[in-house]
Amino acid sequence: MPRQVRIEFPGAVYHAMARGDRREDIVRDDGDRAAFVSLLGELVDRTGWELFSWVLMSNHYHLVFKTPQANLVAGMKGLQNTWTKRFNAHHRLWGHVFGGRYKAVVVEENGHLGCLIDYVHLNPVRAGLIRGKMELADYRWSSLGDYLLPPRKRKRSGWVRVERGLLQRGYRGDTASERRRYLEHLEEIARREGGIPPLPGGEERSLQSALQRGWFFGAEEFREKMLKKLKGVKGSEAGSHHRSSGYTGEQTRDHGEWMAGRILELGLDEAGLSREALKNLAKGDWRKRVIGRAIRCRTVVAAGWIAENLWMGVPTRTATLVATDPGPQWGREWKEAKRMAGRLAKRIENLD
Repeated sequence: MPRQVRIEFPGAVYHAMARGDRREDIVRDDGDRAAFVSLLGELVDRTGWELFSWVLMSNHYHLVFKTPQANLVAGMKGLQNTWTKRFNAHHRLWGHVFGGRYKAVVVEENGHLGCLIDYVHLNPVRAGLIRGKMELADYRWSSLGDYLLPPRKRKRSGWVRVERGLLQRGYRGDTASERRRYLEHLEEIARREGGIPPLPGGEERSLQSALQRGWFFGAEEFREKMLKKLKGVKGSEAGSHHRSSGYTGEQTRDHGEWMAGRILELGLDEAGLSREALKNLAKGDWRKRVIGRAIRCRTVVAAGWIAENLWMGVPTRTATLVATDPGPQWGREWKEAKRMAGRLAKRIENLD
């Protein structure tokens, strides 16, 4: 079977989802769920994504987001690989957590994007989890909770684009009355449509079919626009089959490399080093490790980027050197490394 198309370009909007291997659970308890949500927040910060909605179920998740830079693949790889490592380490397991490749459908903004925001928030209804006296708003593991809280409420995550999401759905902004109207809108779809939002413009195709079998979600004009972006893919058959191997993307310096470069400059300044001086330091020098660790935790750049720019040797060894926060295992300078890491973290927080 052909591999699903990957279209990457600055400003692209996606619906992404993945299921557990053999449809098994990707989270086992509320501790896992909280850890997954925390990782999702980390990912948004590292990639610069604009996340409109998300939902986490026992054996799968859904995300709807915009990529200001062309970094879908890097971000999704970071999410799934990191969760696999954390889940397996916590439960003393090994092997795959997710079954095959994640699904990512490119989405047209406005009506189609708004429809998908609803679709994600209504997933617990379709899964039969809203029973008895339980209300849709009671389901904890989705972005709907953010949509129903005031902007300054501490329990709001801060990394879900609530106002943008409401505007995409036709509401006038992030106000109490509009948030209440949005919940009533979802509850109406739950009652009348079984949790499946009607498609924009009265389209008759199945929304689930469009997401499961298609590579795009939008009007015919949007499809034509996306096909033009696919013309550069060698051997693409997307025009006739709506599928393709490989992906296409406009070449750009993505958010990860931009952020990694900024962190590198701040780290060098904090350490009192120049780029030239890095060449003369040992590959495992504690100052290189502090900077590399900060880059690893806050961006999705590969270990190869860190190795090359900090002169740390081969990527596999570099990945090991920056895998943990400063501690006794770092050697005699670990306390100084920890202090530098703390100072660097504060400076990174002030970056745009």
